[in-house]
Parts: sequence; structure tokens; C-alpha cells
Amino acid sequence: MSATTHTRPPQATRGGADTRLPWWALALPVLAFVALLLLILNPADAHAAAEQPAITHLLERVEQLTAR
Repeated sequence: MSATTHTRPPQATRGGADTRLPWWALALPVLAFVALLLLILNPADAHAAAEQPAITHLLERVEQLTAR
């Protein structure tokens, strides 16, 4: 019983990268960068920074539950 072997097709050679990105692949990182930059420039808008961090609250709650 002989098995057939599959050969790879010859690879096409291209003269450079011809990959196109969708419009949102550039727009979303730019939007995130601008939003973070605005928060850095005007920290008064960052209301969540004044409160206790959520991770600290979560860790305190876990500690209370495990102490019982």
C-alpha cells in the first residue's frame, strides 16, 4: 500500500508587500492614544483616579472573605 505525497505549489514572488489594512486598524489606536493624551494633559477629568482603586477594594474583600 503506497501513500501519495503532496508537493507544495510554487510560491508566487511579489515585488513588495501588497497588504491593505482596514480603516479602523489605524483609527482605533490613534483614538486610544488621543484619549490617553487628553487625560494626561487634563487630569481633572480623571475622576476615577481620586477614588480608591478597584483592585485594592477587590483584594480587601477577598481578604475579608478568607479571614472568616
